[in-house]
Amino acid sequence: MAFDGYEFIRVGSVKQKLRGHPEKERILWQTFDRISFEYGIAETYVDGETVMHKLNYPTYFHLLDLPLPDGRAAILDALLQDELINRSEATGWDITNLGAILFARELRTFPSIRRKAVRIVRYSGRGRTDTLREIEIFAGYATEFQRIVDHIMTLVSSNETIEKSLRKTEPAFPEIAVRELVSNALIHQDFSISGSGAGPMVEIFDDRMEITNPGKPLVDTDRFVDTPPKSRNESLASMMRRFRICEERGSGIDKVVRAVETSRLPAPLFESPGEFTKVVLFSRKPMSAMNKTERVRACYMHACLRYVMNEPMNNASVRERFGISQKNSARASKLLKEAVESDFVFIRDPESGYRSRTYLPFWAGSPNGVHYA
Repeated sequence: MAFDGYEFIRVGSVKQKLRGHPEKERILWQTFDRISFEYGIAETYVDGETVMHKLNYPTYFHLLDLPLPDGRAAILDALLQDELINRSEATGWDITNLGAILFARELRTFPSIRRKAVRIVRYSGRGRTDTLREIEIFAGYATEFQRIVDHIMTLVSSNETIEKSLRKTEPAFPEIAVRELVSNALIHQDFSISGSGAGPMVEIFDDRMEITNPGKPLVDTDRFVDTPPKSRNESLASMMRRFRICEERGSGIDKVVRAVETSRLPAPLFESPGEFTKVVLFSRKPMSAMNKTERVRACYMHACLRYVMNEPMNNASVRERFGISQKNSARASKLLKEAVESDFVFIRDPESGYRSRTYLPFWAGSPNGVHYA
């Protein structure tokens, strides 16, 4: 209902301005709008020259390993086939949200996505009081993806290790993990959330990295490793897969957990505060410095990863995960006991001997849903 230029909604028994209830407004528009975000119109009634000026079309062909066509008509036809642009109902062309979010030379020129730029913030210390550097990327995701990852890796600290008497410097966070998590944040965000802070953000602290995107996840955060990904933006996800920016088989989070384990880092934290999805990567920390929550989370993630690899978790795999020597296998047993008591894993066969026991994540088919402890 609208009156005098304002939309109204009934909240309980009272009529109130819709703009005072942004969450209800968002849900209403999602209900009314039967066109996915990707195929909504970012800009309409533009000529071919404007399309080529606003979209970084050479990158499109480069990412697909295709030669640049000869002539404007052939270029526009290729963009049309992938629905990055459409023929306008009047004359000329419409640029779709999909074309703009992937290939815009300047996101801020498109009202529907102007707040979707990627922000990267590097802080001094563990809090947000002292900002060392802030970068905002105002171009399409496909065009700038590698530069986004490069910026992040430049801002993270490094760890120095000694292997076979040789010093080796490695970034605090594995690049493959950063790459997968950033691509997920871009693809799975909720584009209907607008306003300040409505774009993907990467925050880098001395002890961790937080990657946040607007929108609650469509998959339980405890099941990110084993559940095939679901996206609000299937066409965007499909294009990013074709560009080899994200995983095609839904194994991106598996790669994240594996990279973290290989680097002997604490397990990542997946959470959903409010209307956002957040993933936290932690810098190196010895097991002796981890609290119980961190130890249990690491065991659970290890169990999930082993399960999808068809290799149940056991004492030996936990020792390898945490870098525990064989003579200290009792420490691994203690970690497993903590995880079982926390109901995150269960013993596959509780009648088996301690040395031969294997463990599964809580969701992996314990009889009648009961956890063994």
